Amino acid sequence: MRSLLRENVRLLEKAKTARFFGTLTSSRHGSVNNSEINAFVSVNDNLANSARGRRVAIKDNICTKDFLTTCSSSILRTFDPGYDATLASLLKSRGWNIIGKTNCDEFGMGSLNVYSSHGPVINPWNPSERRSAGGSSGGSAAAVAAGLCEAAIGTDTGGSTRLPAAYCGIIGFKPSHGLISRWGVVSYADSLDCVGIFGKDAEIVSEVFEVLNVHDPQDPTSANSQVRERMQSQFVASKVSNMSEKSFWSTVRVGIPLEYFPHELDPSLLKSYKNVLRLLLQRGAQLVPISLPNTKYALSAYYALSSAEASSNMARYNGKLHGKLYPLLRYQIRILRVAVGEPASESSTRHRTPIDQYAANRTAGFGPEVQRRVLLGTYTLTADAFDNYFLQAMRVRSLVQQDFSSVFKMADLRESSEDNIGDSGVDFILHLSAIRSAPQLSETGQPGSEIDSYVQDVMTVPASLAGLPAASIPSGLADDDWPVGVSIVGQWGSDHLLLKACKELTALLSVASNK
Repeated sequence: MRSLLRENVRLLEKAKTARFFGTLTSSRHGSVNNSEINAFVSVNDNLANSARGRRVAIKDNICTKDFLTTCSSSILRTFDPGYDATLASLLKSRGWNIIGKTNCDEFGMGSLNVYSSHGPVINPWNPSERRSAGGSSGGSAAAVAAGLCEAAIGTDTGGSTRLPAAYCGIIGFKPSHGLISRWGVVSYADSLDCVGIFGKDAEIVSEVFEVLNVHDPQDPTSANSQVRERMQSQFVASKVSNMSEKSFWSTVRVGIPLEYFPHELDPSLLKSYKNVLRLLLQRGAQLVPISLPNTKYALSAYYALSSAEASSNMARYNGKLHGKLYPLLRYQIRILRVAVGEPASESSTRHRTPIDQYAANRTAGFGPEVQRRVLLGTYTLTADAFDNYFLQAMRVRSLVQQDFSSVFKMADLRESSEDNIGDSGVDFILHLSAIRSAPQLSETGQPGSEIDSYVQDVMTVPASLAGLPAASIPSGLADDDWPVGVSIVGQWGSDHLLLKACKELTALLSVASNK
């Protein structure tokens, strides 16, 4: 008992020393600091203010030995992993200072960063308007946008890097699934989870990607060295690495997906999108209309699959081996007894079974969105629903992957080493990153807002289902003077080419905005 008490005291002291900071400011956003936007949940002040090395922030669902890892959940509020995730070790080895952990939706489940035990993240573009920074990696995006760090690491399951990047006016990159190690990343949906990178410019994002783009034998989903060598050789063979901006675009075919203009799309965002297309045409790019017909089923399939995987991954948090132990209240005991057909009397000799305690821990420790997805996922995996929901969602995922492969010039390097599938294929797909600019936080608590939150992912989910690399870059402002992002999507393994496209497009947009 004494050793347990000592351990609890140590964890509490660690939580106290990992303090918030509010002294670093952004050159673009004036005096914006963490106290205004709630981007960080813990920070190392010495590293944050150090003149040596560059600053990187890490999402709070990635394990670090110098900070607690709470996943923005009450059930893990004192969790100390005691080790660094592979990506954290790699960053440290290359001189990056991990200055703190960033706020996120609980266990990565959310699109607006409002489902957090630490409170919502405020978009730093104009904190006084109290708009969402996007989710689930909103804290990482906000930290970069506010100038509190040069780069930040998030995760992306269905758009959790690209959506916050679009809302905050920065670059957010989700690499091909399996390129960045997930060892030490707390799982939400393993077949979809990716590590994402935030930065204010493409050079920083590319630099961080090169640090993290290595095979990790500890991660069974990590792409092997042979696949990575083929990726690099194809990029070198494309001869675009040293091309000028104008020469680059004259060699590129860009797909415009007809299905990416849903009725929920705010028309004011189209002005920015059309401006990007006009600039690309002026530089000689070929714009090719393409059809991805199964896109309309992608969002429903995504939530069926991700919730099913989440229900399995969340099962470990029972308050015993993993998670905070909560006291079992008497009213909870009565409810549990009635639920299993037993007398509600408090004198029942079986009223403190492990199942009772697990239920109490999970009820008190999980927030409403995690509970909602666990219940949805559990139902999806039941015998009655398995064929109609889970298997159908798997079929849709396969069809979405086939849609993408049918339009790209380059073949999927997971399946083939061939260079292309025909001259008619496209190099990239370009679409808006979100259906609207950042919503007001006051809108998120309204009846039915959960469904509105899910719809925010409609533009980003298809690439996630297919495991493709995608990046959101800032492309202008909507009518409300808030940022708009466009996403570039590439074939699996075309990450270097895609980052080259991001660099050239941001340069093109920068020149155009200065005229």
